[in-house]
Amino acid sequence: MKLRSIFSLVAVLLFCTLTTRAQQLTQAEKDKALQYLESTKKGVLDSARGLSPAQLNFKPAPDRWSVAECLEHIASAEDFLFGLITTQVMKSPDTPGRDVKAIDEGILKGVVDRSVKRQAPEPIKPVNKYGSAEGSEKHFVESRATTEAFLKNTTDLRQHVLPGPGGPPMDAYEWILLVAAHSERHTKQIEEVKADPNFPKS
Repeated sequence: MKLRSIFSLVAVLLFCTLTTRAQQLTQAEKDKALQYLESTKKGVLDSARGLSPAQLNFKPAPDRWSVAECLEHIASAEDFLFGLITTQVMKSPDTPGRDVKAIDEGILKGVVDRSVKRQAPEPIKPVNKYGSAEGSEKHFVESRATTEAFLKNTTDLRQHVLPGPGGPPMDAYEWILLVAAHSERHTKQIEEVKADPNFPKS
């Protein structure tokens, strides 16, 4: 075998090895995501605990959401994003050469940054889909359990990639991080509503 051919073979094998390693999801990463899903679920529920109907439905301004609307949006988005993961992301091929550590960290930091405002897609804008704030919370808890079960029981989350919302291509694991980060983002929004000087005292 010619020397050039040997070098080419070694390069191909090295690339395949590095790519395979990059695609393997570790148990530590799974545990990290599961903990994040659990902590952000608790954050959502704690943020609305004990609020009266007046407090739940208070709007700081006509163009801003109430706590109840935030809860509905969080629950709707959980379904929306999970559906995207299962019907599109998991059916998409891998994209070799991605810096997964940088993308992971970018999601965890960028999505929760409330200094950058975004418009919610029409399907997950609040329309009183679940009938009440309590209905939104119940649906959210059930949907989050589905997300967590999927994370626990799926092994190839790093091996399916779909372009993210305005960012780099994201694998299924990163989309799950986005699910959790999204709920944290809107928990912050709930706290902003509660901090409004006109927020009802009871």
